[in-house]
Amino acid sequence: MLPSLGYCVDIVSQFGMETVILHTALMLKKRIVVYHPKIEAVQEFTRTLPALVWHRQDWTILHSYVHLNTDELEALQMCTGYIAGFVDLEVSNRPDLYDVFVNLADSEITIAPLAKESMTMGKLHKEIGQLIVQSAEDPEKSDSQVIQDIALKTKEIFTNLAPFSEVLGDGGKRVLNLEALKQKRFPPATENFLYHLAAAEQMLKL
Repeated sequence: MLPSLGYCVDIVSQFGMETVILHTALMLKKRIVVYHPKIEAVQEFTRTLPALVWHRQDWTILHSYVHLNTDELEALQMCTGYIAGFVDLEVSNRPDLYDVFVNLADSEITIAPLAKESMTMGKLHKEIGQLIVQSAEDPEKSDSQVIQDIALKTKEIFTNLAPFSEVLGDGGKRVLNLEALKQKRFPPATENFLYHLAAAEQMLKL
């Protein structure tokens, strides 16, 4: 299922700088739950979110309509990271299902307590948030151009991570050199984000 690109600017106009929370959650492969009483609103919003991490080209994380029944929830919880849409507000009382909860009806984004440490926002996130908002507010830019701007910024983040990774063994797998990252003395929130990004990309030494 391909994402709906025509809604990206609408997401930014609704959530502004908080859109960076969604971008960060997607980058870190977190569990995002979206609620709205109208299924059309849920589906339109959830189908657009994968576009914020365009470099992954991964639509398998999308579960745009999930019911609060045991079978569907068990299948969902087998996924490491996902975007799941619900029309039942009861899902807000299920913190075991999400790291980030989006109440579309009230335009509120909540980070679950257990996810707050890995989702700590800092200077880097502010830069990303400002870029997203400025791009989306530019009347000359189409939705696909906004997505391209976000993708370029995302690529820049991975470029920043590259000097702190090394190829391990013959398999050619890149892993994070944590000491090198610490020696760079990034602001704590940036170092924390890059570490959790490496974890999401399976770049940590086992």
